[in-house]
Amino acid sequence: MNKPTIAFLGAGTMASSIMGGLIKDHYPREKIWATNTNKAKLATLAAAYDGIHITSDNVEAVEQANIIMLCPKPPAIIPLCREIKKAVLEKNPLVISIAAGITVETLETCFSKNTPIVRCMPNTPALLGCGITGLYAPPRVLQHLRDQAESILRAVGVTEWLLHEHLIDVVTAISGSGPAYYFYLMEILQKEALELGLPPKSARLFSVQTALGAARLALESSTDPETLRAQVTSVGGTTEAAMKVLIEKNVRHIFSDALSRAKERSRELGHQYQLESHS
Repeated sequence: MNKPTIAFLGAGTMASSIMGGLIKDHYPREKIWATNTNKAKLATLAAAYDGIHITSDNVEAVEQANIIMLCPKPPAIIPLCREIKKAVLEKNPLVISIAAGITVETLETCFSKNTPIVRCMPNTPALLGCGITGLYAPPRVLQHLRDQAESILRAVGVTEWLLHEHLIDVVTAISGSGPAYYFYLMEILQKEALELGLPPKSARLFSVQTALGAARLALESSTDPETLRAQVTSVGGTTEAAMKVLIEKNVRHIFSDALSRAKERSRELGHQYQLESHS
């Protein structure tokens, strides 16, 4: 089967992860283009993935591609879309955006309501092929194009389609930003382990391996996290003593506030860039 040519525009860390996943899955290197205005980053990509096409010319990459991956930071999206608009309208490729907060409506304003657009939110564990990506496409996007988008993101982990676009903001808060929450918890555990007397190497190992083990138990078991927690929490034991403190300090409420703020920030970004796309 003839593979479509994919152009990663504004290719950075996440784009590099996706390209690496595709190549590991035997995607033809000659069918991959990557752009960046930073020549050092292009050189790094060329060294990492010998055989792909690299260029600083976004329009050239679009002209060669069937699928466009919009990968720059959100502030660069609108200028990039304006730069490639003519080429996109001429080729009508599938456009996949991984930029936080950038809505389908904003991209339609930049291009056309006839442009097939898929919005998605991957996360950084994609670097190891164990990420998760939420995807949304408006009803007009044909199934074979949805399948193409899903196959690209499946190369770096699990995918999940969302029925409503506003849920992308929830996914952004939960999994897009989510690795930082777990890193923060590991950071706290590691620092406290040091304070309590463990040597640095042991403090890191116990903190990180415990996180990995808990995640695998939750993922590979049919038991829900609440029950798994209860199974570890013996009456009168050490875990119960610790959990009582966390509950008394209302840690759940703190997380609720944090997630709500992340979700709201995603919506704010969407509104901001929507206004820019109309200006």
